[in-house]
Amino acid sequence: MEIRNSVALVTGANRGIGKSFVAALQKAGAKRIYAAARDTSSLDAVVASDPGRIVPLKLDVTDPEQVQAAARQAADVSLLINNAGVAVYGGFISTQDPGGSRQEMEVNYFGTLDMVRAFAPVLKRNGGGAIVNLASIASLVNFPILGPYSASKAAAHSLTQGIRSELSGQGTQVIGVYPGPVETDMAKGLDIAKAPPAQIAEAALEAVVTRTEDVFPDPMSTELHGGLRHDPKAVEKQIGEMRPE
Repeated sequence: MEIRNSVALVTGANRGIGKSFVAALQKAGAKRIYAAARDTSSLDAVVASDPGRIVPLKLDVTDPEQVQAAARQAADVSLLINNAGVAVYGGFISTQDPGGSRQEMEVNYFGTLDMVRAFAPVLKRNGGGAIVNLASIASLVNFPILGPYSASKAAAHSLTQGIRSELSGQGTQVIGVYPGPVETDMAKGLDIAKAPPAQIAEAALEAVVTRTEDVFPDPMSTELHGGLRHDPKAVEKQIGEMRPE
C-alpha cells in the first residue's frame, strides 16, 4: 500500500522508534497520524511538530477498554503500527521477581494481539491496509541477558505469522520488523553498537510500500538472520554467551 494519504496509528509514539515512525509518516505524506501513548502529555512535542495531522490518543495496550475505545475513535485507520513494547533485563532463572516477565508478555504479546483483534475490522472496512509489528531479532534467537523479553518477542513473531495467514483474505498486509539493538532508552543497558531509530522506522515503511513481509533493518539483524539461515545452532551458542550476571 502507499503511505501517502494513508491514515496511520502508532502505539508507543512518544519516544524512540515510535516517535521516529511519526516523523517518517509525516515525511512520507500520511494524511492523518494517530500518535498513541499511555500519557498524552508525553506526546506534546510530537503533536506540536504538525498539529494539523497528528492526533494524540490515550492508549495503554494492556487495557482492553482503551484498546476498544481507540478502535472506535480511529475508525479511519488504514495502517496500524504496533510499536509499544517493554524490556526488563534479566534471565529466566537469575531474575528474582518474575513480574517483569509477565509485564513483557502482557505488553509485547497480548497488547499486540488485542490491538490486532480490535483493528482488523477497521482495516477491512478501509480496504485492507497494513499492520506493522515491531518484533526483534530476539524473536528468532534467545538473548539470555534478555531471556523473558526474547520469549515475549518470539510470541509476537508467531502472532505475526498467524495473523498474516488469517487476514490475507481481507487484503491486509502483515509485516514483521526484526531489529537488533536500537539507540533508545530501552537499550541503554546494552554495551553494543546500536542503530538509529529513524533507520528502523524508514525501513519498515519502505516494506509497506514494497510489500516485504520480514524486515531486518540494520547490520546486526541482517547478519544474525543470515547466520540463523546457515547455522542456527552456532548463532544460538554465540548469543548464548551474553548471559545475565
